[in-house]
Parts: sequence; structure tokens; C-alpha cells
Amino acid sequence: MICPYCGADEDKVIDSRAAEAGEAIRRRRSCLRCGKRFTTYERVEKARRLSVIKRDGSREPFDPQRILAGVQAACGKRPVDESRKLLLVDQVAESVHRDHDVEVPSREIGARVARALRDLDPIVYIRFASEYYAYESLEEMNEEIRRLDGYVPQGPDQASLFGEEGRELT
Repeated sequence: MICPYCGADEDKVIDSRAAEAGEAIRRRRSCLRCGKRFTTYERVEKARRLSVIKRDGSREPFDPQRILAGVQAACGKRPVDESRKLLLVDQVAESVHRDHDVEVPSREIGARVARALRDLDPIVYIRFASEYYAYESLEEMNEEIRRLDGYVPQGPDQASLFGEEGRELT
């Protein structure tokens, strides 16, 4: 490992532990030349890369950053902690990887994000839903708001992330 301070490539590992729910290894290192300490992360590279099937039939690599960008856009200036947004993205990405090996339709990802946002913040959910469902009238949006009005959030652990309560999100 190359030291970020002096550029030497000799170091020793001081501490190793699992990080990010076991998907990475965190190593604390000490440079043998300058003595400074730094942290590295090792992640297992998956043999097959998950592809997203877009609405037009094209395919592109799955990128959780795209989910985060959509969530942040929907949140706007709402008082939603960044950590909650990142947790939501991690949970959606983990579930997509768990349930799909090679390809996943973009509508499936959007539905999972919508379900998670419904529990996170109802205003954020409506903002996201207005883009995701592409409402063509105020009546369609009002109907979604009426459905949401009777909905009871499942809590911060996103328990309903994959449930089919309320509206069918496809």
C-alpha cells in the first residue's frame, strides 16, 4: 500500500476489522518510513456486475449514486438527515443485489425507493412519486395524496421497504 503522506510503499497493518455490514475490510496501517497512520478499505469485487434495464430497453450498470441523486433531489430542502438518505440508498442497493443476480428493471428500483421514501417523509415521497409515476393531472396526484393520508409509516428501519402495503408500486 502506498503511504498517502510520503509515497513509500512499505507499511504494517495495525488493526483489521469488518466494515459496512461485512462487505469490506477496514485496515489501519502505519507507514514504516514516516510513521504516519492511515486507513484503507478492501472490498470484494463481484464477478458479475448488475445491469439496470431502462424503460427504453437499454441497459446500464447499476449505480447506487443514481439512487442517491434522486433521493436528494426529492428531499430538496426538507429536514431529512443525510445519514437517513444514505441508509435508504444502502438498503435499496442491498435488496436489489440480494434479489437480482444479473439484471433488474429500473421500475423495480424506483418502486423500492418510493416505498422507502413513503416511510421516510410523506412530502419527499410525493415529490419522488410525481416524477416516478409521471402524473398527468392534479387529480392523479390528489388521489396519491389521499392514499398517503391514511398510511401509517413503518418506522426508521424501513420495515415496509419491500412490503406491498398501500399502492402497488410498479
